[in-house]
Amino acid sequence: MTENASPDTSTSDVDLTIRLTEAPGAPEYTFRLVAGDGGPSAACTVPDPAAALESVRRHGEAVFFPQPGPPRLCTQQYGGPQTAVVTGWYLGREVNSRFSRTDGCEIARWRAMAPLLGGTAGGTGAV
Repeated sequence: MTENASPDTSTSDVDLTIRLTEAPGAPEYTFRLVAGDGGPSAACTVPDPAAALESVRRHGEAVFFPQPGPPRLCTQQYGGPQTAVVTGWYLGREVNSRFSRTDGCEIARWRAMAPLLGGTAGGTGAV
């Protein structure tokens, strides 16, 4: 599969690569979530593929493809230096999302997708 080509969606409705950095200058961790036919495939490298797939199915549409709307009011709090980039395909749509923990809205996005980002729901995403 080339970088710009959509995967064969007849067998894979989720094919995401996650690049996680815990702090500036820290090593980058790379995970992959591949799923089709109702469950994660053997190609998954996220720590908990079933939980990651559940978070993607529950929140993916809103997190990866947010709808325009009024500006959000976000608390000005810092959740940590972690960053993540998620690229790939979700239900035939290209994904290119960045995650950080720079304010309350970003922390909420991170927590919603924590199992995908290498952690557990409500956790920091730390590996």
